[in-house]
Amino acid sequence: MGFAHRGARAHERENTLAAFSLALEMGAAGLESDAWVTADGQAVLDHDGLVRSSRWRRKRLVSDCHRDELPDHIPALDDLFMECGTNFELSLDLKDPEAASAVVDSVDAAAADAGVALRERLWLCHPDVDTLVLLRKQWPDVRLCNSTRLSRMDGGPERRAAVLAESGIDSVNLHQTDWTGGLVTLFHRFGILCFGWDAQQPRVLNELLDMGIDGVYSDHVDRMRGALDSWYPDR
Repeated sequence: MGFAHRGARAHERENTLAAFSLALEMGAAGLESDAWVTADGQAVLDHDGLVRSSRWRRKRLVSDCHRDELPDHIPALDDLFMECGTNFELSLDLKDPEAASAVVDSVDAAAADAGVALRERLWLCHPDVDTLVLLRKQWPDVRLCNSTRLSRMDGGPERRAAVLAESGIDSVNLHQTDWTGGLVTLFHRFGILCFGWDAQQPRVLNELLDMGIDGVYSDHVDRMRGALDSWYPDR
């Protein structure tokens, strides 16, 4: 799977409908963003969750704002589905775990409108395993991903792989520099999919795919698409 990081970030303003639309036009099979929830319960897509407006003296948290108070460039998840349809994988980093309910509600509404199942194409990502365990109990049919670093795995990667497998977590997402072929094999042995983020250069993309990685995140959709096409020409 190839996820366009914050949309086609290398080509358009990140986390905008223009960036997401362009990413799909360029051949991305998946989109990635960060999810927050507004004070009136709307799931929105933004990186750091802090917004600026000429009406306020200081930046404000998305969670303190109503949807109609946010800058125009910040899309709601509903807007993404209206603009881009539903034929893509969606990876959302839950910067605010409280956003999960609003995200699933939006996904379910889009699925009902389109007449397709979408929860199985939704990847909710979080660094804390306990948070992911709670999400799994609440939504057994969404995809879950542990986004972390190798250095932050208490007990080492084999212990983390075992815990993820026992908890029903689908995947682990590490920075591209953390991955080795042996580490991919280890997680695969436990049935855990392996994702690599910050895969920007063709050399890095090809090295990850050569290791057997299952998904990559890149700002450069054209480079990512080229690498995927060379490794999987029939897909």
